[in-house]
Amino acid sequence: MKKPFSHLLILTLANLLILLQASAQSPAQYDVPIGGNAYVTTQADRSHITDRGIRGWTAPETVVSAFFHISKPQSIILSLRGRGHATMLMSCGGEKQTVSFDSDETAQVGSLEVKIEKAGYVRVDLQGVERSGERFADISDVVVTLTDGRIACVKDFENYWGRRGPSVHMNYHLPKGEDYEWFYNEVTVPQEGETMSSYYMAAGFGEGYFGMQYNSPTERRVLFSVWSPFDTQNPRDIPEDKRVKLLRHGPDVHIGEFGNEGSGGQSYLRYPWQAGHTYSFLMHVCPDGKGNTIYTAYFLAPEEGKWRLVAEFLRPDTDTWYTHAHSFLENFSPGQGYLTRAVRFTNQWARTRSGKWVRPVSAGFTHDATGRAGVRLDYAGGLTPDGSALYLQMGGFFDRNVEHGTRFPLPAYDGQKPPKLNFKALKKLGK
Repeated sequence: MKKPFSHLLILTLANLLILLQASAQSPAQYDVPIGGNAYVTTQADRSHITDRGIRGWTAPETVVSAFFHISKPQSIILSLRGRGHATMLMSCGGEKQTVSFDSDETAQVGSLEVKIEKAGYVRVDLQGVERSGERFADISDVVVTLTDGRIACVKDFENYWGRRGPSVHMNYHLPKGEDYEWFYNEVTVPQEGETMSSYYMAAGFGEGYFGMQYNSPTERRVLFSVWSPFDTQNPRDIPEDKRVKLLRHGPDVHIGEFGNEGSGGQSYLRYPWQAGHTYSFLMHVCPDGKGNTIYTAYFLAPEEGKWRLVAEFLRPDTDTWYTHAHSFLENFSPGQGYLTRAVRFTNQWARTRSGKWVRPVSAGFTHDATGRAGVRLDYAGGLTPDGSALYLQMGGFFDRNVEHGTRFPLPAYDGQKPPKLNFKALKKLGK
């Protein structure tokens, strides 16, 4: 007796499902390129990361760490791809294995099994043990074998931006129907978020930005920049009539130009701001009635208790009030992308051209193309757990993240009021 067609179809579909499930569980190898996913986390020589891998590695004390994200907990197998004549130590999750390279041709060596208990970022540390030449092996990739899920890492993406990590932004949504002239924000860098090569940008606007930088072990800055309306990466290419012009600046403020991210006028004050202290940023944007717009930045430090003028610039061919009020957090050094940064923002206010202070109605979290491409997942922002501030966090390969475009209510600042300002005195600051 022949089986009904429907019964045969069910059996066929069932067999196909079994095959698909078996296929989904079969091991798959993923390359994690060193050039976009590794950092020299302990430096004892002149080793460095290039697009092709690790170069100049001579000291066994040097540690190179590679990072990738797995979507499901499981046991994984790690190996290394590279070339040279050296023995290397590979460590991950408490497991270790020594592997040897003995060829000038690229080879894949090692088979370290590691049980990963939860989905998230995995760190693989590499060290040199012995070498017969001038340097340890030139390693190009960590090769990961999975039985389930997928990997996220910097691949088919520009290494420079991937290693820097995802920049994150907090956008302040002001009530509609008004022209805004002033924006005020307070910024605190927590101790755990104080990391070199960071820009904690407090008072961004449609044509520039204003905030604090941690530039080196001996230097910190308050930085204010305005883009030129002329689109170029080289400030020397800007025609004279399109240049951002300085109108006045405060004492000890450096005035210059910037490029490589658009171009324009730049100013900065070297100031030793401190983690845990709260700093006030006041930004003024106003058309001059002649087809230009004037941008003025003021900074108040609790250590001084008085407002400082940073600079005032005129941007030609621009007729606008304050738009796109926002803050951001970024790492500007590719070699520091394995470290976490964090910042908190409180007491945001905007002042209309008619003189009324208002608060934003909400705040929205976004991240840059590095996050949107899915090559880095270590980005977050929103309300702090106690609800007292807005925060941004990025870098360091933490496991949680916040969805791009998420909106948050502003914290309920009990008793906090807009800043008391002497506008005439502010206008007289600087030269």
